[in-house]
Amino acid sequence: MVRTEKAGNSRAKVFAAFATTVLLTSFVAATYGFGFYLFAQIVPDMRRELGFGYTAVGTITAAGQFGFLLFAVIGTWLSTRIGGGQVVIGSVALCGLCLVLIPLSDSIVVIGVLLTILGGTAASVYVPLVEIVGRVIDYRHRGKVLGLVSSGTSYGVFVNSMLVPGFVRDDNWRGLWYSVGFGTLMVTAVAAFTFHRLGLFRQEEESQEETAGTAAGETGARDNSARAGWRMVLVRWVVIVWTMKFLNGFACMPFQNYLSPYLREGLGFDIGFAAQVWGAIGVIGMFAGFAVGWLSDRIGVRAALVMCYTLFFLSSVILVVAPVGFLPMVSGVLFALAFYPIYGLVPAYVSKSASGAAATVIFGITNVTQGIGGIAGNYTAAFLKNMTGDFMWYYVVIAVTAVVLALLTLQLPREGSAESAIGKKPAVPETGKQDAPSAS
Repeated sequence: MVRTEKAGNSRAKVFAAFATTVLLTSFVAATYGFGFYLFAQIVPDMRRELGFGYTAVGTITAAGQFGFLLFAVIGTWLSTRIGGGQVVIGSVALCGLCLVLIPLSDSIVVIGVLLTILGGTAASVYVPLVEIVGRVIDYRHRGKVLGLVSSGTSYGVFVNSMLVPGFVRDDNWRGLWYSVGFGTLMVTAVAAFTFHRLGLFRQEEESQEETAGTAAGETGARDNSARAGWRMVLVRWVVIVWTMKFLNGFACMPFQNYLSPYLREGLGFDIGFAAQVWGAIGVIGMFAGFAVGWLSDRIGVRAALVMCYTLFFLSSVILVVAPVGFLPMVSGVLFALAFYPIYGLVPAYVSKSASGAAATVIFGITNVTQGIGGIAGNYTAAFLKNMTGDFMWYYVVIAVTAVVLALLTLQLPREGSAESAIGKKPAVPETGKQDAPSAS
């Protein structure tokens, strides 16, 4: 009887982990893949019918970045008060609603506002991930799960690439927005039911964690409150993580944004080759996050991050030293192997070192610093292009940044160790007894 009950509990945990992983990946695919990238793919078709210029396109792109930063802050604040599950479902529902409303309007101002909100939902859906994964996914599987979730953008872009030709060929860009919008709302309904059954709309009980900690032989309790997260500005490894996310945005986003202009205008490759490079990045990105996340669960998150930054460095160096022949394609492959996993490995490190509201606050701030870094990087790249007439010099900056990121990674304590644990209170030894050794 006991064995049967344990087997049933094990199957329930596996189902909960699988369902949560699939749903979180679909959320990222919708908010990033549809919200961020679908508009960019069908801009010519929308411009032809609505008559707006590229000034409006640039303004909307900048507004989307602002929305990302704003919602990262709001999402962090809300998650610590009403719970991560509510924020995630609310964000995806808002994303689906905006997707459906876009084709209803002929005003580029209204469409711009909706796209700004879409940019924001990409941040607010991502912020609570570490809390949810920490509650549902076993410690030893969090790297691969968050790696897969971080590849969700690739799945969204892949779906776009399959849908866009058919709708655009029939001059039906509005129908495309309706399709992805209603699809997102359907997934949201399924997710809301699943989250309810899994208890993810209830706040994590600290008393349960303290009981579990006592059962595991811990004499101290971990403070998982939001207040513990805000206090982490004084903790060295947390500041390092925030700095790394800033540099990730500073280097990774411009690498991607300026790759096609550099290949076509700076190096003289035709649009066909540039499209092939982007295609390779997209396909590899669909699997790289999970593969490197799986590896990180075995060799450690820090080692996996150093590997990714090494690949990122080599990718940049190729574009600086030898961007000839087929080598830019090699650069694109190396970039894809590094880029998508990085965005899963950092939250994996946080989820293995902190939990509850504290993890949400820490990771929420990383999204803010990443967004600021992306803005700074894009402006720096444009400045260097205007000053030197060549994008190559920013890829030099990216290569140097990759080295700095690898060195910062080596300064992080091992995830899950006593040094990295958030809110760990010192144990009070009993009289005549020695402190019990802390489990790592």
